[in-house]
Amino acid sequence: MLKKINILLEMIKFKHTVFALPFALMGAVLAARGVPSLRVFFWVVIAMAGARTAAMTFNRIADHRFDAANPRTDKRAIPSGEVSLKESWLMVGAASALFFLACWMLNTLALVLSPFALGLTFFYSLTKRFTWLCHVILGVALAIAPLGGWVATTGSLVGYPWVLSLGVLFWVTGFDIIYASQDAEFDREAGLHSMPAFLGRRNAFRLAISFHALAFFLFTLTGYLQGLNIVYYIGIVLAGSALFYQHLIVNPKDLSRIQVSFFSMNGFISLTLFVATCISLLMAG
Repeated sequence: MLKKINILLEMIKFKHTVFALPFALMGAVLAARGVPSLRVFFWVVIAMAGARTAAMTFNRIADHRFDAANPRTDKRAIPSGEVSLKESWLMVGAASALFFLACWMLNTLALVLSPFALGLTFFYSLTKRFTWLCHVILGVALAIAPLGGWVATTGSLVGYPWVLSLGVLFWVTGFDIIYASQDAEFDREAGLHSMPAFLGRRNAFRLAISFHALAFFLFTLTGYLQGLNIVYYIGIVLAGSALFYQHLIVNPKDLSRIQVSFFSMNGFISLTLFVATCISLLMAG
């Protein structure tokens, strides 16, 4: 049983929940102007874990035939037979139920918005079949994370800093374009759509740089609009340095260090902005 659980968690890269979770918690602390209640904190974490688990498992189900044909992904759990489609669908159902339970425990608005939020993450998994804007759809899906934290705390959309969600949108879109560059040739041959397949790696990387520059500006603007102090801007400098480092170590001709760029640096960025926001608000309080 423990081996199966480990296989399932590795299949969905559960540890990478760290990408979106800090932004959800960032929305919560901004709404509370400090540390939210333990109850809100707990159910936000549960909601994010449930939503991401359901979305990633659905993604693995939707793409399992393409994964089996792609040398880069043919060892994943479903193509290799380590996890069955039945087990995967059960995981989607259980994780979705956990997400809806968490939203129900938070407040009415969170519950009302929950089908839209989860449906959008499922929809993303199908978009590579018909549009190279799939990366933007993923950006929109993850941009809901800080909004979810805000709604969890306030039960309202009033006063929400939309520039934060826009920053997340362009940040996610940029790094997903970089990640998708690994499969540019395969996507073209398989009839799948992505910006690297459509524009070529070089142009796709240029676009990713533009998106990350815009994300940096929007994250900085969030601090100004929310009245955060110097600690937040130190976090911005660190996050900006991590964004720059991503593009320094990965380029269209050399994708060998993409795991460092995609996983380590992006986890660092989201955690840094969350911690800097918390410290800034606690100092102000």
